[in-house]
Amino acid sequence: MIAVVSGCNREEQQNIALTQKMFAAFNAHNWQEMASCYAVDAQYLDPAYGQNFVSKTHPEIVAKYFEMHQMFPNIKDSIVEMQAVKNQVVVQFVSSGSSGDSIQFRLPICTVLTFANGKIVKDATYYNNQ
Repeated sequence: MIAVVSGCNREEQQNIALTQKMFAAFNAHNWQEMASCYAVDAQYLDPAYGQNFVSKTHPEIVAKYFEMHQMFPNIKDSIVEMQAVKNQVVVQFVSSGSSGDSIQFRLPICTVLTFANGKIVKDATYYNNQ
């Protein structure tokens, strides 16, 4: 993983640390911990939710990832690159997993996270879901 932190200010370093914590929680399948990285009223842009930002509660986020974990028990995200600029962190990563039978996936993803008051307030995620 490449993380550009050398020229980062304190706020950018804190945002990178929270991003790393969120990805570590994802890879540990600790959905409660992952959801706690987000503000209660965070906005999400994800092809799975449509073409506009939507609000999701922490329980809704936990349920989404719990369901995904049930389908792909070994799901994990591997960060390729991470860059912080002001109140945003851009993360390029690869999500992968298998269902235990013949279904396997490897999906390149880019996420733009926006931070305020020590939490993720916007998560704009881009991938090809076709």
